[in-house]
Amino acid sequence: MTAALPATGHPVPVPDDSRALIRNPVLTGFHPDPSLLRVGPDYYLATSTFEWLPGVTLHHSRDLVHWEPLGGALTEERLLDLVGVPDSGGVWAPCLSFADGLFHLVYSDVKSLAGAFKDVHNYVVTAPAPTGPWSDPVPVAGHGFDPSLFHDTGPDGTGRSWLLWLEWDHRPGHDPFAGILLQEWDRAARGLRGPVHRVFTGTGLGRTEGPHLYRRDGWYYLVTAEGGTSWEHAVTVARSRDVTGPYTPDPAGPLLTSAGDEHLALQKAGHGSLVETPDGDWYLAHLTARPLTPLGACVLGRETAIQKVRWTDEGWPVVEGDAGAGRPAVHVPAPVSPARPATVPGVPRAASPAGLPGPEWMTLRRHPDPRWLTSAPRSGGLRLYGEESLSSRHRQSLVARRQQHERFRFETTVSFAPAAPQQMAGLVHFYNAGLWHYAHITRDQRLGRVLRQAVCDHGRYSETAAPMPVPDKGPLRLRLTGLGGEAAFSWWDARTDTWSPLGPALDATRLSDEHATVGDADGHFSSWGFTGAFVGLCAQDLTGARLPADFTDVRYQGCDDER
Repeated sequence: MTAALPATGHPVPVPDDSRALIRNPVLTGFHPDPSLLRVGPDYYLATSTFEWLPGVTLHHSRDLVHWEPLGGALTEERLLDLVGVPDSGGVWAPCLSFADGLFHLVYSDVKSLAGAFKDVHNYVVTAPAPTGPWSDPVPVAGHGFDPSLFHDTGPDGTGRSWLLWLEWDHRPGHDPFAGILLQEWDRAARGLRGPVHRVFTGTGLGRTEGPHLYRRDGWYYLVTAEGGTSWEHAVTVARSRDVTGPYTPDPAGPLLTSAGDEHLALQKAGHGSLVETPDGDWYLAHLTARPLTPLGACVLGRETAIQKVRWTDEGWPVVEGDAGAGRPAVHVPAPVSPARPATVPGVPRAASPAGLPGPEWMTLRRHPDPRWLTSAPRSGGLRLYGEESLSSRHRQSLVARRQQHERFRFETTVSFAPAAPQQMAGLVHFYNAGLWHYAHITRDQRLGRVLRQAVCDHGRYSETAAPMPVPDKGPLRLRLTGLGGEAAFSWWDARTDTWSPLGPALDATRLSDEHATVGDADGHFSSWGFTGAFVGLCAQDLTGARLPADFTDVRYQGCDDER
C-alpha cells in the first residue's frame, strides 16, 4: 500500500532580512564535486556530470542562497566526446577559476575506471564568461585525475598559476592514491612548465584526492577530499608557507565529515571548495547525500551543500555545524550583505540544446543533434528517432533530467506507432546503462500495440507484468510516481477515465550509488556508482529503421519537505 503524492509541494519561505538562511542542500539531486568561485559580486558553482551532457553543470548566485541554473559548459563534441565511456566515467571534479579577465575550467574525462587502471584525459579551457564560448581544450598531465588551477595573485604580485592533480598508482603493493602533484601553469603559453612537486600524500584517512589551493595571510592552504566517496568521506586541510610545500595537516583533524554519525541529515560530506565573500567571510561548498534510511540508499545521488567557515587564532579554518564542529548543517547563516537581487541580468545562461525544454535537461553520452533529436512537427514537443537500446554506451536516443525530490511525479504524452517488438518508446527511471526501470510502448505479434514494464538490474533484464494491450492508434499518457524507496508506472486509460497501474511498484533504491557500486573482498571494483537517478524520455529501434516517437506536455513535479 503506498501513500498518494500530494498535488503540490511545500515552498520554502524566503526570509526578507539581510541574514537569510542557506538551506542545504543548495543544489538538490545529482550535483557532486562542487567548485565554488566568486568574481566580484557573483558566485558560480561548477559540478561534475560524468557521462551526461552538456559537461559541467553551472549555477550562479549573488547571495549563496538562491541559485540560478546556467546550463552546461561543455556543449560541443570538440570540447567533450563521451561516446562509449563507461558508466560513471566522463567528467570528474571540474575546477572553475578566474584570471586575466578569463574563466578557466579544468576537468577530467575518464575513459576507464574499473580495476587497477584509470585512463584519464585532463584538459584546460578558457572563456570570457562562465557560459562560454570556451576555447579549444589544452591537454594537461593525465596520470591521475581531479585537476585544479590556483592563480597566485597575492600581495607579492607574482601572478603565477599552478596546476594540481592526484597521481594514480596502479601497481600492486602501492597506495593507488599516490599523492597530490603540483606544477606551474603558464597562462600566456597555455602549458605546463618547470618541475613537478609532490606536495602532499594525505592523512591517515587515506584516498586523498580533489585538491584545491588557496592563499590567506601568508599561508597556502591545500583543501583535499579524503576517506573515499561514501560514508567516510571528509574534507581535510593542510598548509605551507611555500606553494611547493611541504604541507602540514590541521592537527584538529578534518574540516568537515559526516563519518561516525548515521543520524546526520547530510551524509557523505566531503570534496570541498572554499570561497571568501566581499565582506571577508568564508564558506565551504561540499558534496553531500541524503539516504532514505540511516546509511541506506541515496536515490538522489550526491548533492551540493554550503557551510559557514571561521578561522581560529592559529590560522586554521573551522566549520561549526548545528551538530558540532566539523559536522554539516542543514541551515547555515548566509553572508551579511546589502539587499540585492540573488541573480541579475548580464550573466547569460548557456543556450539550451535544440529541442530540449530547459537547462535542467541533459542527454546521455552524445550531444543533441537533429539526426536523432528535433522538435515534433505540429505539436511542438520533442521528437526522438529510435536508435540503440538502454543498455548501450554509445548512441542512445534519450533526454532526461535529474530526480531532485524523493517524492515526485513525472508525466508525458507519447505518440508512437511501433511495427515490431524491437521498436520501443516511453518513460524511463534511469541510473546507468545497467540499472533502469522502463515503461514503454511496443508491438506484440499476438496482442498488437502494448505497454510493457521492464527492469534492468546490473544488466539482468526482466519484465514485471504481462504486456498491457492498448488502443492500436493514438497518443498515450504515461506517468512515473516516486515515493521515496519505491516508484510506480501508470497510464491514463481513456476508456475508464482513470490512471491504471502498469505493473507492481518497483524498488527505487536500485537506482542509487550504493546499489550501482560493486566490489570484491580484495578491494577491487567491477563497477562504480557516482551519479543519481534521472527521469527521462527515450526511444529505441533495434531494426535500424529509426522510427520516431513524439513526446508532448512533459511535466516534472516534486514535493519538498519543509527544510
